[in-house]
Amino acid sequence: MCSSDTARIIASQVSGAVSFVNQNGCAQIGKDLEYTMDILAGFAANPNVYGTVVVSLGCETCQANIVGDAIRKLTNKPLCTVIIQQEGGTIKAVEKGVRYAKQLVQEASTVQRVQAPIGELMLGTECGGSDPTSGIAANPLVGSLSDRLVKLGATSILSETPEFIGAEHILAKRAKTPEIGQHILDIVRRYEDSLKAVGEDVRRANPTPGNKAGGITTLEEKSLGCIHKGGYSPINAVYDYAEQVTGKGLVIMDTPGQDPSSVAGMVAGGSQIVVFTTGRGSPMGNPIAPVIKITGNRGTFASMGDNMDFDASDLIFGPKTLETLTDDLLKLVIDTANGRLTKAESLGINEISVMRVHNFV
Repeated sequence: MCSSDTARIIASQVSGAVSFVNQNGCAQIGKDLEYTMDILAGFAANPNVYGTVVVSLGCETCQANIVGDAIRKLTNKPLCTVIIQQEGGTIKAVEKGVRYAKQLVQEASTVQRVQAPIGELMLGTECGGSDPTSGIAANPLVGSLSDRLVKLGATSILSETPEFIGAEHILAKRAKTPEIGQHILDIVRRYEDSLKAVGEDVRRANPTPGNKAGGITTLEEKSLGCIHKGGYSPINAVYDYAEQVTGKGLVIMDTPGQDPSSVAGMVAGGSQIVVFTTGRGSPMGNPIAPVIKITGNRGTFASMGDNMDFDASDLIFGPKTLETLTDDLLKLVIDTANGRLTKAESLGINEISVMRVHNFV
C-alpha cells in the first residue's frame, strides 16, 4: 500500500502500462495475506499482461522477493523489481521503474496477434447495483451467453457466494458430482457462519439500499436473479478466491459480493474478460481485464450512457429475442477480445479491492 502512488506515477509516464491502488500488503497475516499475494501473482499471470514491474517500499509484509516468487510459480513472463527504500526515494524509484516499464512495452510491441479458438476464452460474470431488470433480463442474457461459450469449449465463472444464499440448493443440483454440489453448499454455509460468529447477519446489509430502492425485496429474491448468470450448464468445479482456474465449462469461484474484489478474484484466476450486469448503473472497471457493462433497464442505459456497453432491455420490451441478443453480446465479447475498448477502459476506470476474512475464528 505504501508503493501504490509510486507505481501510479511510473505507469502514468509509460504508454501501454497500467497500475492499480493496492491498500493491502502490510500488517497482514494468515488468509488476508494469502488473498493479497494471490491477487498480485494472479494479475501478473493473467493472459492480458505481457510483463510486470513489482514496486515495493522495502519493509512491508509482502516483500518484493516474496511477491516475485509467487509470480514465478505461475508464469515465466518478464519480471522486474523496484524497491523504493533501496533506490533512495520516490524520484529515483520512478526513474528506474519507468526504464523497466518502457523496456517491457517495447518488447511487448513485437508480439504478433494470432488467431485463437474461442474455447481459449475465460469469462468472468458479475452483477452489481441490481434491480428487478437484472434478474428478468440482463442476468438471463449473460446466462445464455455463458451456455453458448461453454458449448464452444470456453470457461465461464459464476461468482458472488453471498448472493447464492436462498438459491444454493438449485446450484447444488446442477453440480457435475455430489462432491461439487456439497462444496457449493459448504461455501455458502461457511460465509453465513463466519458472520454469525461475530454477531452479524448478512441480511442486515443485503439487499443493499440501492437494491431495495430499485425494487428487490429479499436476499433470496436477489439470489434467484443472480444465479441466472450461470445459465443452465452443469457446474464442473468450485474454486477458492483468486485461485488459478484450470477447468473448462461452467465453474464457481468463492468470491464476496463486493464488486471490485469479486472481479479482481476472477481476473487473478485467469479471466480475460468480465461481463457485468447492473440495473441501477455502475462505472466499474478493472486495470487488467475489460469489463463489459450490461443493463436490462432502458432508463439506466439512457441516463448512464457514459458507462453502459450493452442494452438488454429488448428482452423485456422487444423486439429482439434472447437468441438474437445472445448473438449480439457474443459479438461484443469477441470484438472486445480483439481490442475494442469498453466504456470503462475509455474512461480509465480501474477499481480493485482484495477480499478480507470475515473474522479470526
